[in-house]
Amino acid sequence: MLNQKLPDDFLWGGAVSANQCEGAWDIGGKGISTADVAAAGKHGQGRLYTEGIVEGVYYPNHQAIDFYNRYKEDIALFSEMGFKCFRTSIHWTRIFPNGDETEANEEGLAFYDRVFDECLKHGIEPIVTISHYETPLYLVEKYGSWTNRKMIDFYVKLCKTLFERYASKVKYWMTFNEINVITLNPMIAAGIRTDKYDNPEQMMYQAAHYQLVASAKAVKIGREINPDFKIGMMMLYPLSYAETCSPEDNLENMHNMDLHYYFSDVQTRGYYSPKAQKFLERKQIALDITAEDKLDLLAGTVDYIGISYYMSLVTSANPERKIKVKGNMLEGIVNPYLEKSDWEWQIDGVGLRISLNNLYDRYQLPIFIVENGLGAVDEKIEGAMIQDDYRIDYLREHIAHMKEAILTDGVDVMGYTVWGCIDLVSASTGEMKKRYGMIYVDRNDKGEGTLRRERKKSFHWYKNVILSNGSSLD
Repeated sequence: MLNQKLPDDFLWGGAVSANQCEGAWDIGGKGISTADVAAAGKHGQGRLYTEGIVEGVYYPNHQAIDFYNRYKEDIALFSEMGFKCFRTSIHWTRIFPNGDETEANEEGLAFYDRVFDECLKHGIEPIVTISHYETPLYLVEKYGSWTNRKMIDFYVKLCKTLFERYASKVKYWMTFNEINVITLNPMIAAGIRTDKYDNPEQMMYQAAHYQLVASAKAVKIGREINPDFKIGMMMLYPLSYAETCSPEDNLENMHNMDLHYYFSDVQTRGYYSPKAQKFLERKQIALDITAEDKLDLLAGTVDYIGISYYMSLVTSANPERKIKVKGNMLEGIVNPYLEKSDWEWQIDGVGLRISLNNLYDRYQLPIFIVENGLGAVDEKIEGAMIQDDYRIDYLREHIAHMKEAILTDGVDVMGYTVWGCIDLVSASTGEMKKRYGMIYVDRNDKGEGTLRRERKKSFHWYKNVILSNGSSLD
């Protein structure tokens, strides 16, 4: 199977987010988002969100890798690698600086016109995430962000504006990035500071409901504007294994996975499952759900499932089995059968095949792997190409098991985009040291560097993978 090609229409490419690469945080009429008040963290530590912009604090997203001014150069490099698609996101505050304006910011709209036009010029299909880990700060401060039902209308207005503007340029959309992360890190996912609420869990799930309704309404509007649109959901896929074959461990693992299927069930089926309803009852969470909400959820189910997959974890029902490893906002027990990355994320290519089968068996919808990659410390020697064989090994393993899922198991996978195809700011820590890219960017954790772009060894390897349509992984 490994030397077989994938279907001719398979979408190979790479992925970034606007707030982690664009920079130009206050250029072109852009407003302040939550990503703009996220200070840099230290190795392995999360970021501190400040109350507004604080003088003397370093905010790595403010310049990021300056994609805003260098997008032509970067897209040309993506084209050289052979990308069929490029996943990026829209900075909400470029379009509506505060988030609740009646008129959109033309400079922001024109910027994305230029980006999409450049992609199409090179034969690259834009894949657009509408909301990716940034919320207008004004909406956070005035309305309480997604804890307020009014956010649905603000978001839907954004979507309608984008769908109408780019109807002839963008076919593939995703409504929210990693929508299930709202319960793992509500600030990064939805601009919600849990310390401001007496019952943060109630607020998180209420906010999640409003996002689910907003997504469904956006899907409905998108289909009305252009029936050819493909509009998907996107989730962090949290594969975990039971530590032992004990029924208790397996039951605990089922419950652990259910916390995330809670979201994908609604977006693919259009309603809260009986299990989800019982979960809310046990937690004594009473959601504000209207009859109209229920109709919207049912009418706005998605066309495909986008996932991020980096690692797997292990679950135990034994409370004495303390957390031993963390990764991608999840935590669990060390798996002795797996190696770990520089950031101690457990590397599990077989787990990707299992994840794809789990999702396809459950939903029978096409799956798009829109994030997969290895964050690592790259050794840069002046004048020499970065020899990132460890990244090639990681990608080779995961692509090989993706192929098995497609060719052996019959899973419908639309495409594969390497996360951080070009080095960018880490969402969780703000580091540049944690590099995912196949293109090196000369910038460090202090914001120093020329921003020069260089091809890594993995650049040439991935180019050959795409050229062979996955038949050659050497």
